[in-house]
Amino acid sequence: MTNDQIEQHHAKTEEAFKKYGYYSTFIFANNKPSFCYSTGIYKNFGIPELFISALPQNLSHELIENYVDQFKNVDSLPLNKRIEDLTGRFPVYLIEVPNNMLLDYTLATIKFYKGQEYKFLQLVYPDTKGLFPNDNGYDYDQIIVGEFKS
Repeated sequence: MTNDQIEQHHAKTEEAFKKYGYYSTFIFANNKPSFCYSTGIYKNFGIPELFISALPQNLSHELIENYVDQFKNVDSLPLNKRIEDLTGRFPVYLIEVPNNMLLDYTLATIKFYKGQEYKFLQLVYPDTKGLFPNDNGYDYDQIIVGEFKS
């Protein structure tokens, strides 16, 4: 990245923090599935950051936005439970992920918290046939970092 690109990225990040209270980073990966993750949700809304693997950029950002809107004012999250209304496209699950399992993925979040406490969840979604990772016949390249129980 050039210095100009880095400055543009930082300006975009600061603008997102001011407007939304968090920033989402999308990483296009060549040899493994792309992924997206949030930074700032835990600090500003008291709910875990979110990690999503192998979905398109706009859909990943939409899911993070919906997650914050739906759960920022609740006392407990529906972990390991089927969630039908996070998007109108398909059901999802939220699973816990130890931070150390995401060290190779969430560099912006690690840098943001600088050793402070934060938590992550992973959003798990079905394949194009509606099957989840524990279902027979599941066929999708999503990386499951936490322990998925359906």
